[in-house]
Amino acid sequence: MPPDPALPLIAGVDEAGRGPLAGPVYAAAVILDPARDIHGLADSKKLSAASRAELDRMIRTHALAWALGIATVEEIDRLNILQASLLAMQRAVASLTLIPHLALVDGNRAPALNCSVRTIVGGDATEPAISAASILAKVARDTEMQVLHARYPGYGFDRHKGYPTAAHVAALTALGVSPVHRRSFGPVRRLLEGRPDRPQR
Repeated sequence: MPPDPALPLIAGVDEAGRGPLAGPVYAAAVILDPARDIHGLADSKKLSAASRAELDRMIRTHALAWALGIATVEEIDRLNILQASLLAMQRAVASLTLIPHLALVDGNRAPALNCSVRTIVGGDATEPAISAASILAKVARDTEMQVLHARYPGYGFDRHKGYPTAAHVAALTALGVSPVHRRSFGPVRRLLEGRPDRPQR
């Protein structure tokens, strides 16, 4: 069913994967359908993996439009993680099949977009469209990290998703830096410089 032309199209935008030492950063943009409620939307970090997977399916089938954007490890290292996250958001919004009138972006920094933009700190917990975007981005990135785990099985990407856990730092020290590690991030950079971090006990 086409959207009501009398209603403004509002896109929620969020990213997943700013903090990890490995893997790309993902972003999602979602325009929810006011006529099709999706119950249970919340900050993706506060949901179980099973709940995220179910909501991911519902968002993809019930939203008026949704899209993903990615910034690669190479782009993260070249631009820095903030600029790469904004780039992923730009790509997500640009890939929407509908052009939003307004984008609600989680956090306090917004990408340059061809529509009005409003940033909302903690928006993934208060704005349903941003919650939906955070869920899509998180599920897509976690799926990507499962693929990278199969390719580089020694690092435990399937468990920590690239975040700097003690087990990840220990594996990084033992195995060395993989092609999907972010060389600009402190623990990886120090290892390349011959100054490895000591895993926390």
